Amino acid sequence: MASYHQTKSQLEAERLEIHAAQRDPRRFGVLYERYYEQIFLFTFKRMRDEEQAADVCSQVFLKAIGNIRRYQFKGVPFSSWLYRIALNEINQFFRDSKAQRHVSVESSGLHLLMEEVEEGRDESQVQQLLGILDGLNPDDLQMIELRYFEKMPFKEIADIYNITENNAKVRLYRILGKMKKKFRV
Repeated sequence: MASYHQTKSQLEAERLEIHAAQRDPRRFGVLYERYYEQIFLFTFKRMRDEEQAADVCSQVFLKAIGNIRRYQFKGVPFSSWLYRIALNEINQFFRDSKAQRHVSVESSGLHLLMEEVEEGRDESQVQQLLGILDGLNPDDLQMIELRYFEKMPFKEIADIYNITENNAKVRLYRILGKMKKKFRV
């Protein structure tokens, strides 16, 4: 289950765990155990190579533990910071290797996105939507993936991109607007 649907008491308990890890990095293990699988799956969906995903995921956690003292709690799950690091590491991997990026499309997220972009859901429209997704720039595609395929709330997306929640909504709706225009061509 995704961890960004935490209660206030869970967030407070996590804040205390983070504070403990900031004082003593050996206490980071609790956070690592909680989020490793989630971050690995997120990475793997984009890379489709288990070994490369494991390498990138390792880099995410090395950077996280190396920078834990600079982390500032903002009322969202710690995972949003890990996702930000993961996106940066994934992007760096693709820049360095010139490998083909993968889009992980699950049917429930695809149907939600389809409803936002176009009426109906016949197979040709789904194929057209996949083609439009393939043509998006990496930043726009990542925002679509986080909202529709990772099902993240705007508050966490905003934290990942280090922008306001309102700005995250505006950016997403602009991307959807561009996608709608391409659908009508």
